[in-house]
Amino acid sequence: MLYSEKVMEHFANPRNVGEIEDANAIGEVGNKKCGDIMKIYMKIENEVIVDIKFKTFGCGAAVATSSMATELVKGKTIKEALAITNKAVVEALEGLPPVKMHCSVLAEEAIKSAIADYYRRQGIDPEPIVGCSLKCESCHSHG
Repeated sequence: MLYSEKVMEHFANPRNVGEIEDANAIGEVGNKKCGDIMKIYMKIENEVIVDIKFKTFGCGAAVATSSMATELVKGKTIKEALAITNKAVVEALEGLPPVKMHCSVLAEEAIKSAIADYYRRQGIDPEPIVGCSLKCESCHSHG
């Protein structure tokens, strides 16, 4: 399996690793089948992601996509962050092997999950803004 230099760079030197003590947005997603778990911490002020960190348990591609995804949304508005797709993460990493594409999907979902958490903490239903996560236990409207 060949990884781009960009993937190897983000795996070897991941950006934004760790957690944010006073995070006001936390999202965690996982894929039980492959064992990858991503947790994203955000500090959001005035609709802008001023800080972002992640902890990922998984393969090198999972670490690299988490790292790149956090780089892509850091300093962006929530609206800009929600527009970043897994394809954008893959392009920024200069490609991923087909069997690792799910890692980029997880990175996108982790960002959306954290943003949904941010809205929930403010008593706002995130679904109209973030979209349905299909994780019905975390959403009240499908109950």
